[in-house]
Amino acid sequence: MRRLPFFHYRAACWACSMERAMRVYIKLLLTAFFWGGTFIAGRVIAGRVMPFSAAFLRFAIASVLLLTILRHREGRFPRPGRGALVGIVALGLTGVFTYNVFFFSGLARITAGRASLIIATNPIVIAVFSAMIFKERITGLKCIGILLSVTGALIVISKGDPAFILHGGIGAGEFFIIGCVLSWAAYSLIGKYVMRDLSPLAAVALSSAAGAALLLLPALGEGMAAQVSGYRWQDWTSLAYLGIFGTVIGFVWYYDAIRIIGPSRASLFINFVPISAIVLAFFILAEPVTLSLAAGAVFVAAGVYLTNRQPVRRPVAATMASAKSTGC
Repeated sequence: MRRLPFFHYRAACWACSMERAMRVYIKLLLTAFFWGGTFIAGRVIAGRVMPFSAAFLRFAIASVLLLTILRHREGRFPRPGRGALVGIVALGLTGVFTYNVFFFSGLARITAGRASLIIATNPIVIAVFSAMIFKERITGLKCIGILLSVTGALIVISKGDPAFILHGGIGAGEFFIIGCVLSWAAYSLIGKYVMRDLSPLAAVALSSAAGAALLLLPALGEGMAAQVSGYRWQDWTSLAYLGIFGTVIGFVWYYDAIRIIGPSRASLFINFVPISAIVLAFFILAEPVTLSLAAGAVFVAAGVYLTNRQPVRRPVAATMASAKSTGC
């Protein structure tokens, strides 16, 4: 077979790499949209379904689907070593157990918009810890991108009035959502370590099952067995949404992005979550799209672009490495 000239090969590999990156970014946007919907679903069941029970049922649904998909795609269930097993339990404890208990407890006390504002600080926390643990470089351009995207999220949630953030003070609900931020940062960073031995799908499926197992006894202690028959159809619809879109699809795509572009870049798309929550509220609750929403969207989009912007001229070695990783 005739070999392509080197510059043609290089261009083809660069195009392949860019196409793969574009697919990752589209999936991250959809993931942010799905996660924006989890705030609405969480508000529907908050106060009606107890926190441990809601978290267990969400991940019981998700675990069945994830394990089924894992068995179908990979042909078997992986047998993780001792180190990976500890990592899986840690993922279940942080991203499933503590995050969701904090999530449902917080949404029972504060509005979805206020909660999503606090969640928007996730990229800062993850970027800082990524630099400390994985030695990821935070360039000046990336700092500007992170600041722009976070500023956009703040503009959206505060409706253009920064004083709105401090309105009402900080109570238990805010502290619960801050717990979500810390739990998710730990989940994202531990996931990068676990995926050295496991695929993203295996990591998500096994950690989901581990988290559900950890949640079972506390859920039963809340009286879930006696209360489950009294749940409304809206409660079951919300739990199904949380399990399928907020967990199965969202977690797999998010973890795949962490593996390809790193935790600090992938986590930046979390800033789209509050925006998508407000957009969904527009269609579901007929809330207006305000000027602050449009301005915030521009800031977030600019931040994502700057953080993920690559130099036009890349070294040949970097291009070849990228081509190898994308299968060119």
